[in-house]
Amino acid sequence: MSDAAPDGVDEELVELTRELVSIPSHDDETAAGDAIEAWLRAETDAEVTRDDAGNVVARRGDADAPALALVGHHDVVPPGDPQTDDGEYVVERRDGRVYGRGTADMKGSVAAAMVAFRDADPDCELVFASFVGEEVGGVGARAAIDDGFAPEYALVAEGSTDYSKPGVTDVVVAHRGRRASTLRVAGESAHASRPAEGQNAVYRACDAVDVVRELEFPETEVMGEPVRGSVAVTEIDGGSAWNVVPDRCTVTVDERTVPGSYAPLERTEDVDGVTWEVDQDLPPMACDDDAFADAALAAARAAQAGDPEHVVKPHATDAGWLSEAGTTCVVCGASEPGEAHTDTESVSVDVLGRCYRTYRGLAEDASAFAD
Repeated sequence: MSDAAPDGVDEELVELTRELVSIPSHDDETAAGDAIEAWLRAETDAEVTRDDAGNVVARRGDADAPALALVGHHDVVPPGDPQTDDGEYVVERRDGRVYGRGTADMKGSVAAAMVAFRDADPDCELVFASFVGEEVGGVGARAAIDDGFAPEYALVAEGSTDYSKPGVTDVVVAHRGRRASTLRVAGESAHASRPAEGQNAVYRACDAVDVVRELEFPETEVMGEPVRGSVAVTEIDGGSAWNVVPDRCTVTVDERTVPGSYAPLERTEDVDGVTWEVDQDLPPMACDDDAFADAALAAARAAQAGDPEHVVKPHATDAGWLSEAGTTCVVCGASEPGEAHTDTESVSVDVLGRCYRTYRGLAEDASAFAD
């Protein structure tokens, strides 16, 4: 099957992607949200709302049926120097790809979801949602959930292209989360010429680092796919002068979590003077419905010539927040590994069409998974 979208939709996807990418949204997502809201109001007869956080949500179809949400975000990380010109975002199309900040992560997939939302003939309640603040910890998703956003199912349009093999867009059934921690270590200062009179906070920190080093990585399995976490010390800071025994030290720990399991970092507090603090905890995601995961994979297979698979994604997404709140999720989108957040960020035009077909196909086959 061709990856192209039907009836000239490819060009519409490119132009909509270019329009969204051209709108700066690394400091303030308002203008990008305005553009998405205006397009939905002009192109669909959906009920479109904008909440206080800036999230854009649209609904159409049978409100009494289970809801399927196509979910994205319209904030981006700050652009690199090659991606701006006199303060404007640079957007270019060449060699079958669209280049610019946010093309891959994830305004290209947002555009595909918008057009699929418009064109689908759903046999469910179909929801489109584009959140703010995904890049800073899921601010928009959490606000929407707190405000009652609770679809039964969601396809989160983050990247899943080229995961199992080159040239396919896969369906993610699980992803890791991220827990960021700080170990705060207290000691007692003394003159470095008489170290025994103090308690060296750096030595205690090294003992705590040894505890972290020996921890086993958490592991689990989702729909036959192995999910393995990781734990790593990434920063250490302590001491005030070359001749003073340090009375304080901090250690930063990056942990990639798996559904249902954490590394036992509390063991570090067995070391004298160590206090463990969690700074950020982005939840992992595990799809809890075989029928939904299979329907999404069937839609992805019908949308492309390749043979996509159920896969695991290493990065946290807003699917983690939705899954934690009770929504059954998968992830499927245009971004490829190594594209997001780079100075050469881009998205394939063909893959945009592929995502459009997948999203539309899943919405039109909701009877395969929704009771």
